[in-house]
Amino acid sequence: MVTLESERELIEKSLQGDLNSWGKIVIRYKQAVFGVALHILGKPADAEDAMQDAFIRAYQSLRTFQIDRKFSTWLFTVTANICKNKLRREKFFSPLKHISKLVGGEDPARTAARDERHQMLRDALQLLDESYRLPLVLRYYQDMDYKEIAEILELPEGTVKTRLHRGKLELKKILEAKGVKADATDA
Repeated sequence: MVTLESERELIEKSLQGDLNSWGKIVIRYKQAVFGVALHILGKPADAEDAMQDAFIRAYQSLRTFQIDRKFSTWLFTVTANICKNKLRREKFFSPLKHISKLVGGEDPARTAARDERHQMLRDALQLLDESYRLPLVLRYYQDMDYKEIAEILELPEGTVKTRLHRGKLELKKILEAKGVKADATDA
């Protein structure tokens, strides 16, 4: 029976210079890191670059990782910091370019309407201040709890809750200004 190496074993081997073990970690987290970067940056090419930078920086900083912590939280923190730095450098937010695929048997009109609504939501999300956008992305796109978000963004949990609430209200205002009826709980 094949058993997957534990995350801890892979990290310990990576610390000893085993690039094969680091490669296994990259494979495990590649999609999640890309997803975080894509939702923060908005462009697949930028997200791909940020993902690569995150894995390079994480490997270089692996000795600073506290083995008793959750690795994914630490890795997402590295990713979020890289993305925040990129946004600060560019001072430019572009909307996500989402290409949807029709699922067999689904009504194309319904799919198009849903995709259009999701695109409007992503476009509105890109207009939010970074301090509101990052918590919203981590909460609603990565399904993280308040504690994990607080750790990643290095904020108190109460601040995370406040930013999520205010971010949803701002998102609602943006959507309503574009003529989209929005419920703040939809965000």
